[in-house]
Amino acid sequence: MAGETNLQKLIEFMHPELHTGEYVFSTLETTANIPRDIFICEFREEEGVTVVLKRSEADKLNLTYEYIASWITLTVHSSLNAIGLTAVFSNELAKNNISCNVIAGYYHDHIFVDKKDAQKALKLLKALSKKK
Repeated sequence: MAGETNLQKLIEFMHPELHTGEYVFSTLETTANIPRDIFICEFREEEGVTVVLKRSEADKLNLTYEYIASWITLTVHSSLNAIGLTAVFSNELAKNNISCNVIAGYYHDHIFVDKKDAQKALKLLKALSKKK
């Protein structure tokens, strides 16, 4: 299934859901000695491997991190070819002084916001969805 590309439908049916827990971004030289099933995701960059995982897992491994986030998933199945969804919701969050880190999966968009902004971000995203 290819996913939705119509921007109005994407916004209307994005149905944001807040995951429980705290999440962190850490960087490693290698993931060789870490069970990869604890990662939400990983991304290889020239400088190292960025991993996103539960804070509790990072603490068990003594990983360093600076940013404690909440994780919101837009449950609409968005196409990787869809245009404008990230711009719409990130602009709404930015207008309200909320930074967001976005990761696109095959089926959904995932938004990481500072833990202190989680409820406000969720409320804004739900309101945005109802406007369309």
